[in-house]
Amino acid sequence: MHTEIHVFEKPIERIKDTCDLLGITGDFERKLPELETYLEGLVADGETDEHRLAVSGLSFLKGSFGRRRSRRSR
Repeated sequence: MHTEIHVFEKPIERIKDTCDLLGITGDFERKLPELETYLEGLVADGETDEHRLAVSGLSFLKGSFGRRRSRRSR
């Protein structure tokens, strides 16, 4: 029997909702594959708390958006 675990559904949904509220949905969509890879790494390291995954994911996106914007200003 094959069972899928959807540990990413709620954290990604929360992150997407936050990005929608901030008006950066396009940025979220572009970074989604990297975000999923990042969250998979956290789960592989043993993190399963949905709240922590959402906060870590938002921090990841904040860092990647900041790097992209700093490159534009050069």
